[in-house]
Amino acid sequence: MGGSIARLAKRLGFLPQCRLRVLMVGLDGSGKTTILYKLKLGDLLKTKPTIGFNVESIQYRNICFDVWDIGGESKIRPLWKHYFLDVQALIFVVDSSDRERISEARKELHWALADVK
Repeated sequence: MGGSIARLAKRLGFLPQCRLRVLMVGLDGSGKTTILYKLKLGDLLKTKPTIGFNVESIQYRNICFDVWDIGGESKIRPLWKHYFLDVQALIFVVDSSDRERISEARKELHWALADVK
C-alpha cells in the first residue's frame, strides 16, 4: 500500500527531490572521469586528461547527485580547496595498480581532508 502511494506521489510530483553535491578528486590518471561517465551513461568512454573539471548530474530514485570531477594534475591540486564549499560527499579515487604513486595519493588525501570544512 505504502509503495503504491509513493509511486503515485512521485508521478504527480509531490515527493521532493533531494540534490547532493559530490566532489570527486584524486591523482591524475586515477580513473575519476571514467567512473563519472560510467555512472552517468552506464558505458565506458575513452577519456582525455581533465584540465579543470567535469560536472554531471546523476539521478538515482529521488536523489540527484551533482558530481564534480576535478582534474588531478599536480598544478591543479591546490585549487581543490575552492570546490569544497557546500559539498555533502567527497570521493577520493586511488588507482591501486599504480603502486609507485600510492604514497603521493595518501599525502594528497590527508591534505584534502585537512582542508575540508
